[in-house]
Amino acid sequence: MDKSLCVVLMYILIHLGLIFFLYPGNIIESTDAGHWIPISIGVSIHFIVIFLYMKGLSYFPNEDIITIFLRAGKGIAIVFLVPVALYFLVINIITIRAYSEVVTIVFLSKTPLWAVMALLLSISSYLTIKGVEAIFRTGVLLALLFLPLIFFILVVSFQNVDWYYVYPIWNKQFSFITKPSYLNSFFAVGGGFLFLGFVQPFFSYQRKKILLAAIVIIPCFFISVYIPILTFGQATASKFLLPFVMAIDGINLNWLMFDRVTMFFLMSLITFIMLFISLVLWKMVRIVHTCIPSIKPHYLVIALSGLIYIICLSIPNWNDIERLFIWNTFLRFYVMSAVPISILYLGIRSRKERQNGTV
Repeated sequence: MDKSLCVVLMYILIHLGLIFFLYPGNIIESTDAGHWIPISIGVSIHFIVIFLYMKGLSYFPNEDIITIFLRAGKGIAIVFLVPVALYFLVINIITIRAYSEVVTIVFLSKTPLWAVMALLLSISSYLTIKGVEAIFRTGVLLALLFLPLIFFILVVSFQNVDWYYVYPIWNKQFSFITKPSYLNSFFAVGGGFLFLGFVQPFFSYQRKKILLAAIVIIPCFFISVYIPILTFGQATASKFLLPFVMAIDGINLNWLMFDRVTMFFLMSLITFIMLFISLVLWKMVRIVHTCIPSIKPHYLVIALSGLIYIICLSIPNWNDIERLFIWNTFLRFYVMSAVPISILYLGIRSRKERQNGTV
């Protein structure tokens, strides 16, 4: 049965959760002019990566990447799946620790950080134990509840913009490419597409619709960066940890019964992030369970969640989170590039083998 709508909504939700928090600050910090250039480069890479990835997956209908790599040989599986599992572990640690800190900064300043982390992780772990179907059903429900609200907030976020701040449009120097802040921005660009290769045995989807979903979120990359710049200017926006959140915090709607639009916006994004955490945890459990089939998946969820929580507790401050982002750069780009290219290569090779076998 075609589940394209569920997969498309999940794709949109997890990317919205990743884009509107840390991504604007990373881009604004990486350059002081022509911000559309680094955004466009990242979006272009995103499209290339998902196109190669889905093209490779099209050669293996109803198979996930674990099966694909194992069929190619245990050595190939180790080379690709071990870094992927490690990458999933690291991004869950980063996501839970970073977004818990954001929650405490913005609207739960009196709540202990360990409690916020425990809440995010426990809800996500519960969804993971319930299975991928429960995760996607929750995603559809959250999309129906929160996507109209997100769209409304994006529209009214232009309330305080000054178009003068869009200048200078061009940046003659491309030094931002090597800056850690720009490399960290690829956490939003390339952090959410791998699930497309894990859900194929459970959900069938049309790849053209995924590409359409990728087109839909393109404006979000630009809006998340340019709204703070057009509201505060480059000099001021670069001082904020969460520039987009600060920009929408200044929205004043007299006819709206709620004082702070920011709280509803952040709560929406936090629910999307919990979906992302649960989906990443589910993918990691799939890989580990393939290696250790004697342990039941729900026990693996509990064990991995405990490990993630202990590591999150050992990260003392925001500087260490940023350091972990930097350490994860190589692994991030390895997974972004190696997995799609290898899947495409194995797919082309498999097709040639089938053609030669029928001759």
